[in-house]
Amino acid sequence: MIEHKEHFHGSDLEKIEKIYGISKENIINFAANVNPLGESDKLKDALYKRIDAITQYPDREYTSLRKAIAKYCQCDYNDVVVGNGCTELISLFIQVTSPKQTLIIEPTYSEYERDLKLNGSKVCYFNLEENDDFRINTDNFLKNITPKTDLIIICNPNNPTAGIIFPDELRTILTHCKNTNTYVMIDETYIEFSTNVDEISAISLCHEFDNLIVLRGTSKFFATPGLRLGYAVTGNDPIKNEINTNKNPWMINSLAVVAGETMFADNEYIEKTRNLILSERNRLNNKLSQSGRYKVYPSHSNFLLLKILDESVTSSYLFDKAIRRNLMIRDCSTFEGFGERFIRICIMNISDNDKLLSCLLE
Repeated sequence: MIEHKEHFHGSDLEKIEKIYGISKENIINFAANVNPLGESDKLKDALYKRIDAITQYPDREYTSLRKAIAKYCQCDYNDVVVGNGCTELISLFIQVTSPKQTLIIEPTYSEYERDLKLNGSKVCYFNLEENDDFRINTDNFLKNITPKTDLIIICNPNNPTAGIIFPDELRTILTHCKNTNTYVMIDETYIEFSTNVDEISAISLCHEFDNLIVLRGTSKFFATPGLRLGYAVTGNDPIKNEINTNKNPWMINSLAVVAGETMFADNEYIEKTRNLILSERNRLNNKLSQSGRYKVYPSHSNFLLLKILDESVTSSYLFDKAIRRNLMIRDCSTFEGFGERFIRICIMNISDNDKLLSCLLE
C-alpha cells in the first residue's frame, strides 16, 4: 500500500495520475463536489451556435449577464458584480476592504485564510464543535465578534461539514456586525444544492444590510469549473464601485457570458439536478448510517461528511482503498480539528454511488 504523505484535493487528478499510475480520465471524482450531470445540453448547444462570440470583445459592464444572474437570484441587477470565478471575487473583496482582523469559522475552505494572510490580515478562528455536530452556536459566535473584527467570513453551506446557518441566525449575526462595523462575506458556492434555495439564501438580506456581500460561482452546481464564472451580490455601492475599479477589464470572456445567460435560465436542468442530489443524498445517508460504520452529518449540500467509527480504520486507508478502484474521496485530515477520523464524499450518479458504497461498506 502506498503511504500518501501528500494530501489530495478534488482538482489534483494529475498528482493522482503520477503517484498511483491511474489515468485521470478513469477516476470517478467524489472529492470535487461537481454536479454529476455535467454541463447541460442547452449550454453545449448555445456555445456551439454562438462560437463566433469570441470574435468580439464582451460588454465591459456585462449588463445582459448581470440581468440573467439577477433574474435567477431574484435581486436587482445593479447589485450584481461578476468576476473570473468566485475565488477572484473573494480576493478582490479582501483587497478593497483591507481587514486588519478577520474571524473565520473552522473547519472551512482553506483559500480564505490564504488570501487574508497575503493581504496582511490577522486571522482569528471560531471552532465548530464535534459535540454539536459542527453546527454553529450563534451566541458563542457573537461573543467573538468585537469592534476590532473588521470582517467575518461564512461558507454557507459550509465546506466540509455541509451544515448551514439559517436566515434568522444570519439576521442576528448581521445585526450584531452592523453594530461593530464589521463586514460579512458569505460564500454560497453550495447553496443551490439545498432545498428552498431562495428562502435560505442571504441574497434577500443584501439591501437590508450594507455590510453584507454574498458570493457564488458556476463551477459546482452547473458543472463548469473550467468556465471560471463567478458573481457577487451586495447593496453596498462603494464596495461595488471599488471592486469594479480594481478588477481587470474583460475579466470574463465572451463564451462565458453566453454560458451564463443560458445556464441561469435552464430551469429543466436546475430542477433535474436538485431532484437527483436530494434523492441520492438521502439514499447514501441512510445506507451509510444504517451500516454502523460511519456517522453521517446532516447535509444541505451535494456532499456528505462522514466520521469513521471503526478506530482501526483511518481516512488515509480509505482514500488508498478507494483510489485503487478509481474512486477518489476526500481525506479530511488536512482540515483543522479532524485528524484521521473523517472523509468527505460528494453525490454522483446512481451507478457511481453504488460503486463507492460497495467500497466503503465491504
